[in-house]
Amino acid sequence: MVSPKLRSRSYRKIHVRLPSGKSVIHYERKKNNTAKCQICGKELFSVDTNKITNLSKSEKRPNRIFGGVLCHECVETLIKQVVRGTL
Repeated sequence: MVSPKLRSRSYRKIHVRLPSGKSVIHYERKKNNTAKCQICGKELFSVDTNKITNLSKSEKRPNRIFGGVLCHECVETLIKQVVRGTL
């Protein structure tokens, strides 16, 4: 029987065939999706989402305006539009 901690749906099952020909199941944590920019949809390269629980708040995302939400290019264009009054 599988140990109780592995019965959770937070683990994904991976079927592995051993060299002896026997088929076994390995349990692995599910991987989270990467953060994406809310305007252009580009992938944000800040912190690996699987390691985020062990970090402090300042290490989880960039310490700038819209850090962790928008990419630097979209922030730049947004600031320019606000300053010029076109937004």
